[in-house]
Amino acid sequence: MPTTIKNLGQCTVVSPLAIKYSQREAAFINDAIRVRFNAFIGKKPPSGGETIESFEAAGPREKIFFNPETTRVAITSCGGLSPGINDVIRSLVMESYYGYGINDIIGIPYGYNGLNPEYNYTPIPLNPDNVKSIHMQGGSILGSSRGGTRDMEKLVDTLQKLNVSILYTIGGDGTLRGSHDIAMIALQRGLPLAAVGIPKTIDNDISFIQRSFGFETAFSIAVEAIYAAHTEAIGAPNGIGLVKLMGRHSGFIAANAALASNDVNFVLLPEVPFELYGANGLCAHLENRLQRRGHAVICVAEGAGQEILQKDSDKQYDASGNVKLADIGVYLKEKIQEYFKQKKIEINLKYIDPSYMIRSAPAVPNDSIYCTLLGQNAVHAGMAGKTDLVIGQWSNIYTHVPVEVAISKRKRIDPHSRFYSSVLDATGQPFAMINE
Repeated sequence: MPTTIKNLGQCTVVSPLAIKYSQREAAFINDAIRVRFNAFIGKKPPSGGETIESFEAAGPREKIFFNPETTRVAITSCGGLSPGINDVIRSLVMESYYGYGINDIIGIPYGYNGLNPEYNYTPIPLNPDNVKSIHMQGGSILGSSRGGTRDMEKLVDTLQKLNVSILYTIGGDGTLRGSHDIAMIALQRGLPLAAVGIPKTIDNDISFIQRSFGFETAFSIAVEAIYAAHTEAIGAPNGIGLVKLMGRHSGFIAANAALASNDVNFVLLPEVPFELYGANGLCAHLENRLQRRGHAVICVAEGAGQEILQKDSDKQYDASGNVKLADIGVYLKEKIQEYFKQKKIEINLKYIDPSYMIRSAPAVPNDSIYCTLLGQNAVHAGMAGKTDLVIGQWSNIYTHVPVEVAISKRKRIDPHSRFYSSVLDATGQPFAMINE
């Protein structure tokens, strides 16, 4: 799959950063600088990535496409909330204003719906004064929403009327698909409009990107819920702490939180099917755990066990086209209680669902650093006239990833990977809880 980044045209404007960076060696990045995909020597890249060899390196270019004096920048955040959105918005504004001297910056409220004239939303002027403290609060000062991508031509019409030169889209795979459509329509129309994405999803499920922002904050706060569940479990006879965490199709939050806490005995992930009953089912292993240790902690991702809960014919979808998941947390709570009641074994089960507390929290410091650098690199890419890309990180180096590559498949945990083996080592659970 090709990783060449689209450009709006030749860069002929000397970057305002040239004076600022004049005393710094190797301050600018050349398009020829690439980041190798496969860090291993003598081994094939994992997850079927054999065709991808390298990514274009992110960073400031010595010559840029847009003239800062005539450039209008727009920023929007789409999808669900995530820690760090405001950090990214602040970074985009600060780098555009102070780095490139752009004075015309607007925020598009409520995601792509904010570009639909039917909603009559008014763009929000952004400047260093009104964003200087927003990184201290969770959520998004622009608001966010799902959907709004049914008529992409109409959205590009709005961007054209607003005279927007660069659109920064903050979101996950659905947002990136919309960003790709906007970029392609603009190219077809011959519009000098760049669309640059910043990867926001606490599920960390965007391919060919090391991690998405908000993810580290998500599993860090999830650890607090696990600590509470463990405290409740050890404080009662046959205590069970059950924690449900976000993770629709990818269980990175649950897996990383389990590794970070080392108090979890069973991690249930969307990538690893399980059964409730039978000699090798969850309930039997849970009963054995209680007999041996007197308490247990279960951490379940929201997308786990959906094959147990609903049939394809019963599925419903949200505005972004995502399947509405059945509640695995409440289901497990009820079924575990029923199982032990039938066995006449008294248990004390405490159920914790911190999902929206995690989404709405401010970013932890390391996530804040990541958000700041993603925003800065997004502005460098946008000003260089690069479009239809998302800013990523690979081998700890910031990269330009074509949107089509990033959304080509969902990043998921490989049950046969070294990472998942580490999770199993930390929990002590069997590789698979399936009755053969």
